[in-house]
Amino acid sequence: MKFSTIFAGAMLAAVASLTTAAVEVEDGVYVLGDDTFADFVKENEFVLAEFYAPWCGHCKSLAPEYSQAAKELAETSVKLAKVDATVHTQIASKYDVKGYPTLKFFRSGNVGEYGGGRKAPEIVSWLTKKTGPVAVTLETVDALSTLQEAKDVLVVGVFDDVESAAAKAFLAVAAGLDDVSFGITSNADVRSELKVEGDAVALLKQFDEGRNDYEGDFSEATLKEFISGNSLPIVMEFNAANQPKIFGGDIKTHMLLFVTPEEYKENLQTCYEDAARQFKGKVIFITVDPSAEASGQVMNYFKVEKSPTAMRLINMDNDMLKFVPEGEITCETFEPFMQKFVDGELQPHLNSEDVPEDWNAEPVKVLVGKNFHEVAFDEKKDVFVEFYAPWCGHCKSLAPIWDELAEGYESNDNVVIAKMDSTANEVKEVSVKGFPTLKFFPAGSKDILDYEGARTLEALKEYVDAKVGSEAAEETQEEAAEGHEEL
Repeated sequence: MKFSTIFAGAMLAAVASLTTAAVEVEDGVYVLGDDTFADFVKENEFVLAEFYAPWCGHCKSLAPEYSQAAKELAETSVKLAKVDATVHTQIASKYDVKGYPTLKFFRSGNVGEYGGGRKAPEIVSWLTKKTGPVAVTLETVDALSTLQEAKDVLVVGVFDDVESAAAKAFLAVAAGLDDVSFGITSNADVRSELKVEGDAVALLKQFDEGRNDYEGDFSEATLKEFISGNSLPIVMEFNAANQPKIFGGDIKTHMLLFVTPEEYKENLQTCYEDAARQFKGKVIFITVDPSAEASGQVMNYFKVEKSPTAMRLINMDNDMLKFVPEGEITCETFEPFMQKFVDGELQPHLNSEDVPEDWNAEPVKVLVGKNFHEVAFDEKKDVFVEFYAPWCGHCKSLAPIWDELAEGYESNDNVVIAKMDSTANEVKEVSVKGFPTLKFFPAGSKDILDYEGARTLEALKEYVDAKVGSEAAEETQEEAAEGHEEL
């Protein structure tokens, strides 16, 4: 090898090491920007990066947990970093940051999604699994006991040969389940302790029945279904610690019972748990204490009051459709209601505020569920709608631009610029998965067009003019054709 090549490589390594050394560290977390980000993720094998906004409440809540995780991982090869996405917009745009906080995981410079929780132990657990072995090798009974005591759920695979097809299927499933801890062994003493024969999987947990033994074949799909269905409690309490497990798991249908702890224990617990067992592995059954501080946001989302007892069913995989039972919630409600959902007999419940008296008094028209169809699907008008959330920072930034856009078309009776609070109103034709969402409803059509351009006044106006202009041109061509036919 030429000396010049060796020298160049040495210089590049030196420059790379200087990158990390020169980066500011704040409470254990590396502070990155547009000019340092690329070199930092290239230099370090494992990087978890948080894109945040200084005003973001969720970011403020995450900060101490994120810092604690960074300190716990300080002696490892994993680096935790953060980027103020409101300042360093170039790198935020590159990684498609649309909300805060957004966390991205980088392995040798390649980006992936972060799928763990927001508490320090959950962050550490997720990163440990992603950067180390997916299952701990258990060589002794003491190792098994120590790991079992430290974990709420531990899945242990016992194999005659840890290189067998069954063991490889087990490890493949372990690699894909970030919120569950796994152990693997071929040790005879561990096998005897677990009282299993042949290739076996035991799910050990510190709640409900305490243990589940797998009885299927060693296909990844059936094994994953077994673990997902048994690694959560029969009924989960809605709280900050459980939220990542509820929303981040594979089971996307959730039953939520809004009930005081006293009412639940005295009248509903036994029958609710019985229903949960019947639909185990298919539905997560959840209790929500209306008086708990952590319940405020979810109660507001479902439009539930503190009393009386209420119930909601949501399908997270199907446009966030919600279902509401009729009448008083009793033990006779749970199983029949759930069975009707499974049989496809329930109609989704759509929230709507009342139509404001002055909904059309300003240039931007105010839509709610009850007047949406009448306005948005008016065949004679082009309608451009912003679906927003009152707390959304991007929506607040767009608001004055949207107002100015509407003012520009106020004299045009055929163009409507409107907005709808999608935290309080829903329509079945529109699935809103982020804020703000902009959609165009062209005149004379049932089409719904997604707007994906820039959120500047110039770009928005150009878009509307193009849509209105193209339709006017089509109408002119149609009228000319009709006139030609008449001749």
